[in-house]
Amino acid sequence: MSGSAVGGAPEVPAPRRTIARRLLFSYLVVLVAFAGTMGWSLLNMRAATREAELLRAGYVPLQLQLGAALAEQNVLAAQLNHLLRAGAPSSANSADVREWIETATRARPNLIALVRDAARKLPEESGVAAFREETGRELDAIEEEMNADADSFGSLFRLLATEDRAQAERLHGELVKHEADATQRIRGLKSRVEDRMEALRDTAKARESRSLALFLGLSGLTMLVGIAITLYTQRVLRPLAQVTARAKAVAGGDLSPREAVRDRSEIGELATTFESMVSAIKAAREELVHAERLATIGKMAAHITHEIRNPLSSIGLNLEMLEVEIAESGKAELSEARELLVAIKKETARLARISEQYLSVARRPSPTLEVESVGDLVREVIAFVRPEMEAHDVRIALHERGDVPSVPFDEAQLRQALVNLLRNAREALADQAKRGDAAIDVSIEAAVGGGVDIRVEDNGPGIPPEVRSSVFDPFFTTKQRGTGLGLAVTREIVEAHGGVIVCEAREPKGTCFRVHLPGVTPAS
Repeated sequence: MSGSAVGGAPEVPAPRRTIARRLLFSYLVVLVAFAGTMGWSLLNMRAATREAELLRAGYVPLQLQLGAALAEQNVLAAQLNHLLRAGAPSSANSADVREWIETATRARPNLIALVRDAARKLPEESGVAAFREETGRELDAIEEEMNADADSFGSLFRLLATEDRAQAERLHGELVKHEADATQRIRGLKSRVEDRMEALRDTAKARESRSLALFLGLSGLTMLVGIAITLYTQRVLRPLAQVTARAKAVAGGDLSPREAVRDRSEIGELATTFESMVSAIKAAREELVHAERLATIGKMAAHITHEIRNPLSSIGLNLEMLEVEIAESGKAELSEARELLVAIKKETARLARISEQYLSVARRPSPTLEVESVGDLVREVIAFVRPEMEAHDVRIALHERGDVPSVPFDEAQLRQALVNLLRNAREALADQAKRGDAAIDVSIEAAVGGGVDIRVEDNGPGIPPEVRSSVFDPFFTTKQRGTGLGLAVTREIVEAHGGVIVCEAREPKGTCFRVHLPGVTPAS
């Protein structure tokens, strides 16, 4: 019997994955990976272009203008520091310094304007716009401070002209401090621009390193993908070689069951179909061998039964006559003869039963099926064998689970099969009967998917797993005085009804024989 439930729903085959589709999918994976890599490279190239343009048209001009403004500011600060040491205001040296300072202060707004124009050329994009606004605010502050200092320079020159030395030195000190602050602010702004330029250079170097690593990685990935595709193709086609080897083994006569190749492609379907074919061939061969064996046994049994039934009948008749004579004589000294006579009758009856079993094997069952109640038949059989069970100290109980449907069966043959199963269970309970705990449980219920399931369970020692598969073979028996035909005949009867019988272990101990009889086939 197969492992699936009797009458259960058929298994839905898993969706098949064709080899062409699987290989196409693998190449699509490679294509997607390559497209992702190329997309990432294009994004990096666009980012590098934007950064190069920012460096060329934004930061470099701004840095140059800030450098020019810082240089002018440094010279102005130096001239301002030497202003008081240049001599009297009327001297030529002092006049030159004053003229240079006045010229420088007038030129500084133009320099700041050039710096501002360079800052305005910075793009208004994320990360740069904030720096652009910050630079504008800083230039506004520097320009405002420089405009204030321009008026202070005029006051300083007037104080020097009037030779008010003390006031000139005080104002000179303030101007020096203001110009130093302006110089520091321009230098700081130039440093921030240079830092951003350095950050762009570092980013470019890192991108170059990543690009090189990406190139090497892509080359390695291409090689690995090629190897992987080769191995994957080999793995996809490996089941084909296994199916070929299996076909050669089957051609050589190896019909042993094997697990089909687990693959959902056409090859897996071919392998599954092939293994199903091999199983069908093996089952057909076993059925043929079994049929030939039973046919041979049947011929032999028919011949043997024919040869011994007449002598057994004569012996039985003579025993009855002898028993009558001994009984009529009434002699007490013939008591031992009576005991011998009873023993001979028992053995003669046993020979008659054996001959009937052989004869039943010779006549393969051809049941006459009629739709009747299996429950009624099971109850009658249990009532029939109950005295026999009680005589051997075996308790028997019937369990009906739910509504049991009527099914087609041959009453006489099914009765014989059930009696065989019950007697087989009773013979297995000899040790339990001595202890007083021998029990047989018979249950009937509607089967899943239609039909009826009958279970005959005992609490005996059980049947070892290695023996369980052979209990239905003709002449196989584990009993000292058994013929090994009872279960073989039972299986023939059940299978002739289109049913299935299996032998299973019962927990915690014992044996269960389960009989499934199919239900009524609905009319088409």
